[in-house]
Amino acid sequence: MSIALPRTLEAPRQQLFWLLHLGGWGAYFAQGWLYAVAHGKPSGYWVVPATAATTGALATLGLRYLLRAWWGLPPRRLLATMVVPVLASSALIDFATRAVLVDFCETCKPANHMAFVAYSLSYIYVVLAWVGLYLGIKYYRQFQSETERSLAARGIAHQAQLKMLRYQLNPHFLFNTLNAISTLILDRDTGTANRMVQGLSAFLRHSLDNDPMQRVTLRQELDALTLYLDIEKIRFAERLRIETDIAEDCWRALLPSLLLQPLVENAIKYAVARQVAGGLLRISARRDGAQLVLAVADDGPGCDALAEGTPPPGKGVGLRNTRERLAVLYGDAGSCHIRHLEPGVEVTLRLPFETAPGIGG
Repeated sequence: MSIALPRTLEAPRQQLFWLLHLGGWGAYFAQGWLYAVAHGKPSGYWVVPATAATTGALATLGLRYLLRAWWGLPPRRLLATMVVPVLASSALIDFATRAVLVDFCETCKPANHMAFVAYSLSYIYVVLAWVGLYLGIKYYRQFQSETERSLAARGIAHQAQLKMLRYQLNPHFLFNTLNAISTLILDRDTGTANRMVQGLSAFLRHSLDNDPMQRVTLRQELDALTLYLDIEKIRFAERLRIETDIAEDCWRALLPSLLLQPLVENAIKYAVARQVAGGLLRISARRDGAQLVLAVADDGPGCDALAEGTPPPGKGVGLRNTRERLAVLYGDAGSCHIRHLEPGVEVTLRLPFETAPGIGG
């Protein structure tokens, strides 16, 4: 199956073909003329290599047309189909060249039909060299185009997966917040409900305005997280206590936007919300060599299934989401580990330590 190329790509390829085609046959003529000079041929002998080069250039243009027309055939069938045209091209070049060669060499005229057949194969190596070079370049071009398309498709799929993972967070968080607002309205606490709606609006505006493919500094990430925590503080008041421990050299470290939000949301849901007295949420960041180490810990009752990495059905969406985002972005260089504390659970993320260009660590 042939693929139509845009004109912006087809034009340079046409130019390259003519450059190689005419340059190659021109070099063939020059080699034949130099051979004639070296062997003391008459001055007019240049017409022999000129005829061979001109006829060869025209004959192989016909082969090019056939190769392009039959390009969709399997390689073996294509080669088998080209046998007769290659032999015919060799015979045509020899016939035209020998017609002028006999003026300089009477014995070069075929004496019988067998000699004519033998002479007709004289240029087959030249034709085969042209066909081989043409096929080699064309297959290389095709492989290069397929590789580029594959990389482009992989990049599009990569971006789509990251966007899906990022936007998957919003409905989950939105459901919890709207449910809390609904409860406040039913309790006729309209002031608190209004503050929560304003906080939700600010958080969603920040979330939707940021490209999921974009990385942000840890300071920007914590600023966004503050928008989320402000909403949760309205819900839990004094029951939600927050501590941060950020190493000075980590503030400018880069990480995927809203990476910490699902971890904080899990901690609030399974630790703070389940205890009458609420709970403590601790966010920390430090540098460990070439890695940025982020941790979100709570002092709740914990969850054995989460710590073992096998969350119960319908739970652990945020953790799975975080793991998948790290895997897509960093491969083996990123990791997510969960461990029990006494009391509580700690989720630790490791990813390459990087800062934006022009920003020091």
